[in-house]
Amino acid sequence: MLNKNLRYYRLKKNMSKKDLASLCGVTPMAITNYENGTRKPNMETIKSLANALGARVTDFLAVRNENLVFRHEEFRKNSSLTRSQQEYVRESVEEYFDRFFTVVELLGGEVLPDYPLCHQLPLSDDDEENALNMRRHLRFADYGPIGNLIAALENTGILVYLLEMKNDKFSGMNGFVNDRPYIVANSLMSPERNRSTIAHELAHLMFQWPETMSDKEAESRATSISGCFLLSKPDAKRELGERRKAITKDMILICEEYGISMMLLVKRAELCGIISSSLAKDFFIQAGQLGWRKNEPSRIKVEKPLLFEQLVFRAVSENEISVQKGAELLRMSFTEVEEHCFSEV
Repeated sequence: MLNKNLRYYRLKKNMSKKDLASLCGVTPMAITNYENGTRKPNMETIKSLANALGARVTDFLAVRNENLVFRHEEFRKNSSLTRSQQEYVRESVEEYFDRFFTVVELLGGEVLPDYPLCHQLPLSDDDEENALNMRRHLRFADYGPIGNLIAALENTGILVYLLEMKNDKFSGMNGFVNDRPYIVANSLMSPERNRSTIAHELAHLMFQWPETMSDKEAESRATSISGCFLLSKPDAKRELGERRKAITKDMILICEEYGISMMLLVKRAELCGIISSSLAKDFFIQAGQLGWRKNEPSRIKVEKPLLFEQLVFRAVSENEISVQKGAELLRMSFTEVEEHCFSEV
């Protein structure tokens, strides 16, 4: 599907149709027609398009899986992403899962765990209760830290994709591919922020959200549920004590244990009545001066999806696909895939 591939690489390059047309000696309308699939460029034009976008001709001619049906969550009304940036996120998700499901279909659909039912949980007024119900719905422990959140979700059948988006206005999105839920997060964020974003998107996926609720309120509630999900009130009181009169460095150990930022820990402590609002306010002012609102130092290991790599390496090792095909699916070098699949442990 040249039209989808062309659109993806143009958006990835952040190039307008007009600029691409100018580089290739065609009209902007021709680019529109190519992307709509109403016209097909000749091979010379394809080579020119690929060269302008820094892609290979084979990338443009790669076949897409027409059996995949995507339902992407709408971007929030207050999203500051441009229309083309929103389109790029959607196109990136579709390009990634096209590669992902290529190997799934080769190995058989049973390689993926059953996924939890979405939009099933009733939303109560108590977000501690909501977070506990979400843990139980996902078959997580009621309390305590959640280790590798991405791995845990992949094991429940929820797909996770980390997209490198050089725009701090984009944190995450959710949706469905063939009714299977997915979550996408910005790989350039800190691991702590990614965990919070993924938990936030989980809340959007798992609960029944009233149609009458405003976007602003829904975002606020999803953020509240995600905080309770990562650090419950009972856990916060057990770890921090019933009352604290100061915010001290030993609290960093709790951040490391629960995979959360100090900003989130202090907010949870305030909401749980462990510290006063004035103490929290003083901390947030100081944190803002240190630039922590956007760039708080990370204290935990990077978490990343592993399921796609595992499936491709398995397919290569079992001779279902070639090393070269595995490298193309994973966007890795031939040598990297070969070493993973055939080197002795």
